[in-house]
Amino acid sequence: MFRYAPLVSLTLASVALAQTYSATYLPTNAPKTTEQGQSGTNQCGSGHDQNSMCQNAYLNSLDDWCVFAPPQPGPDSVIGNTERIEVAWCTKDGHGTRLIPDGSITGAHFVQTPDYVQITGVGDLTKINIPAGDEGGELDPHGADGNGNPIGGLVFSSAFGDVTQMHEWTNFVSATEFCFRACKDGPKAPALCQHIYDVMGCAWNMPGNYAPGSFDRCLADTGEPMGVYGTSTFHQGDPSTPAAHPAPPTSSCTPTSTIGNGLAASASVSTTSGASGASTTSGVSAASSGSGSGSGTASRTDSASGTPSATGGSGNNGAASLLGSGMEMMVAGAAIVLGAALMA
Repeated sequence: MFRYAPLVSLTLASVALAQTYSATYLPTNAPKTTEQGQSGTNQCGSGHDQNSMCQNAYLNSLDDWCVFAPPQPGPDSVIGNTERIEVAWCTKDGHGTRLIPDGSITGAHFVQTPDYVQITGVGDLTKINIPAGDEGGELDPHGADGNGNPIGGLVFSSAFGDVTQMHEWTNFVSATEFCFRACKDGPKAPALCQHIYDVMGCAWNMPGNYAPGSFDRCLADTGEPMGVYGTSTFHQGDPSTPAAHPAPPTSSCTPTSTIGNGLAASASVSTTSGASGASTTSGVSAASSGSGSGSGTASRTDSASGTPSATGGSGNNGAASLLGSGMEMMVAGAAIVLGAALMA
């Protein structure tokens, strides 16, 4: 049913992939851009700007998280077309990003495990430039060329203590649903934030609570690596598709009535700071809207069907590219094998 590979060679490759990064940044010391061809910026300052081209996302808490979404509205701004140029849209002011307007998110569920943090939920994400009906796609720090989708996108979190860069992450987003996981650096990270299942959607990659009408923060056990079933590893295109792993047990859940930042959905532009990312790059939007997608192919956020896009590459944004693109699947498989072994 599944494909197999020699454990020894794959494990060695996975250790290297999990522990070798070409750069580590903080929001305060990131360069203007971190990858060639980047349309936005990683110097984002503070406050917020609805024209910001900031490409730094955060997963800190139930009321402080982001997703990547298009910089411009319009019917052509489907995720499959814009994955290379997405910008950060956040629930909390202060990151120099765009804000997700109040009322856009109708359900959100933040989970912290020993190895990763995750936000899942639903809403009207047409408010952040995703066209109605777009089944969405997957964003990650690798991409087909190693520069990431979006190119130069960085993710930070303070959930485990001080703010730190999360080198391994995966984000699915559509017009109605979102999920975002960021993994703590370590040998388990590539497997737990695996990026090769880009047509499998949110519920399969990140099992959890997607209920509308509620908001909560929970602790949870670390879940099983997506695609790993005992000693077998599933790959997209295999004859049979296994069911998603069950969501790991949660505890210490704290509900809240809603989340918000005070920005009305009708506010098209709201600049409240001199954030370097916003002020220096708001004019980039015209140029970036003409940029092409790395794949031009959307992947569903809620289904295991669809056409694979080119989002599942072997390189890392902020992580060293260890092998040529021809070895992409071997390295990805290595990450899965080692992650499963470590978690056994």
